[in-house]
Amino acid sequence: MNPFTIDADGWLHGVLRVDSPNCDDRPTETTIDLLIVHNISLPPGQFGGPWIDALFTNRLPSQAHPYFASLEGMRVSAHALIRREGTLVQYVPFLKRAWHAGVSTWQGRVRCNDFSVGIELEGSDATPFTEEQYRVLVEVTRCLMAAYPGITPDRIVGHSDVAPVRKTDPGPAFDWARLHQSLSGDDSQSAQLAHHKNTPQA
Repeated sequence: MNPFTIDADGWLHGVLRVDSPNCDDRPTETTIDLLIVHNISLPPGQFGGPWIDALFTNRLPSQAHPYFASLEGMRVSAHALIRREGTLVQYVPFLKRAWHAGVSTWQGRVRCNDFSVGIELEGSDATPFTEEQYRVLVEVTRCLMAAYPGITPDRIVGHSDVAPVRKTDPGPAFDWARLHQSLSGDDSQSAQLAHHKNTPQA
């Protein structure tokens, strides 16, 4: 049984909630039909600590680390974050537009924030993600697919797929075949969906 449910406002029940101001309304009559997987670590390559929450709530102290100065004034968010130990944090309700993809295109459609959900994994391109992160990602993805039927296995992509010039995440350490196999429970389907990067893009 999936431990997650989504209420009518787009909030997950039973998870840590940290409200981000970095969101707004989606365009009228927008169908949510894309899931974008990201990774994030602050400072880069370091895990734990309060800094991701601080970034998404505009409270990141620029003097706390040399890298943070480059983020000063940045207004970004994601709908949710899965930390290394599997803790799930939600920042923006799924019905709202989180500011996670930036300048982006998928299959000829621009401004992917309009119609996507953004999930961050605490990690880096080259660091394997944890068993707990994959487990929670699968559970959340199943929940999203049930709530928003436009999200299907072939509409789960990486940040690098919608912004290939600018972004590399979730990176080569992310196991796409494992995600699809877990979602489908079928090895043959998993092989066919092993990595969406082969899907033609406009």
